[in-house]
Amino acid sequence: MADTVQTNGLATAVETSEEAASAVNDGALSLAERLIPWVENQAWVPEQVSVPFAMGILLLGLGVFAFLLYAVVRPLLLRWVKVVIKRTSFTWDNELFGHGVFRWATHLVPALMIYMVGPGLLADAPGLAKLVTAIAGLYLVLVGFFLVDSGLNAGHALYRRTEASQRIPVGTFIQVIKLLAALVALIIVIAILAGKSPLVLLGGLGVFASVLMLVFKDVILGFVAGIQLASNRMLAPGDWLSMPSHGADGDVEEIGLTTVKVRNFDKTITTVPSYALITQSFKNWRGMSESDGRRIKRSLLIDVNTIKLCDEAMVERFQEIEHIQPYIEGKREEVRAWNEERGLSEEGCRVNGRRLTNVGTFRAYILAYLRQHPDINQEMTLLVRQLEPTPEGLALQIYCFSANKAWADYEGIQSDIFDHLLAVAPEFDLGIYQHPSGADVRDTTYVIRDA
Repeated sequence: MADTVQTNGLATAVETSEEAASAVNDGALSLAERLIPWVENQAWVPEQVSVPFAMGILLLGLGVFAFLLYAVVRPLLLRWVKVVIKRTSFTWDNELFGHGVFRWATHLVPALMIYMVGPGLLADAPGLAKLVTAIAGLYLVLVGFFLVDSGLNAGHALYRRTEASQRIPVGTFIQVIKLLAALVALIIVIAILAGKSPLVLLGGLGVFASVLMLVFKDVILGFVAGIQLASNRMLAPGDWLSMPSHGADGDVEEIGLTTVKVRNFDKTITTVPSYALITQSFKNWRGMSESDGRRIKRSLLIDVNTIKLCDEAMVERFQEIEHIQPYIEGKREEVRAWNEERGLSEEGCRVNGRRLTNVGTFRAYILAYLRQHPDINQEMTLLVRQLEPTPEGLALQIYCFSANKAWADYEGIQSDIFDHLLAVAPEFDLGIYQHPSGADVRDTTYVIRDA
């Protein structure tokens, strides 16, 4: 029953609009029928040009009336709409007004007037009526396209205020809709100029499909890539994108139909083709931003010539270091018990027994230091490990997570940690490896010369 009522209401509205258009057209035709005899009765108007003269008057009057609608009525409508919008409590209408939706809508008033009145007013000049109607139709199509474009921009601006926009970007879909709207508008314009139905042109689009595929190759590839990026949540505005192959390392500002705009940390802007993000590898740091820490993974290169077993004096000295006092005490008891169990004397322990090493003690110190560091997330992975020795020395790798993820703070925390470790390494009789420099070669030369 409700569906029947709605259908009847829609049919009534359509009939009412058709009746209104017919009444306007009849009124214009009646005006033309009264004006032509009046012009013919004027002695100063030659009989041969009476009809063209009357059509000229009607065309001029139509133009003047349309200009008055554009220059007077349209600004009044916009001012009234602006006043109404200021009084409303919601904000979506402000976006519609700010993006020009109402401004483009008011352009329809003079164009619709010409489109509806023109055929009846200029009925005695079919060619002129057809031309005026075509121009009005082209203007309506153009205004309609910009009305859709501004409406989509306003809707996108409203959507970007929501939390969902950070997870599901719709910029690509908005641009696709704009592209389709432009294509439809182009087909209607061609149909108006050719005097044929748009459906006839739509039926012939298959002939130009190959040409369209070639011309819009990047657009199609970008569209497909945009769908994959959005559906798989591979990238979103605000993500930190790192893509060295395209020189991109910064925050994603906009995901377009064919390109992704990235503002690098040096404030330059890099545009990456959307399909490149599907066909090539890139790094999205969103996981780090959403986690509870930012990884620190860096190694200290220990000079292997400085690695040695600890004697009693070294152990006593290490035991004075606050962070590793419990470690040293526990290890001393463990080593002593292990050696006594096997009947190893102090001299026999030099090689065959267990003894502490300065590099092992240093590794324990680093771990204890990080365990007590206030800026290290203790709930995430934290380890200090040895890597395989290389010509540059023995690498002690630190693997942990900073609790502060801000770039500047993170770099400061990391630098402070390694400043301290590089400075305390000599306390464990360890040297940090570095390649020989010119000064090293010069000092060696002086030693040889003096010898």
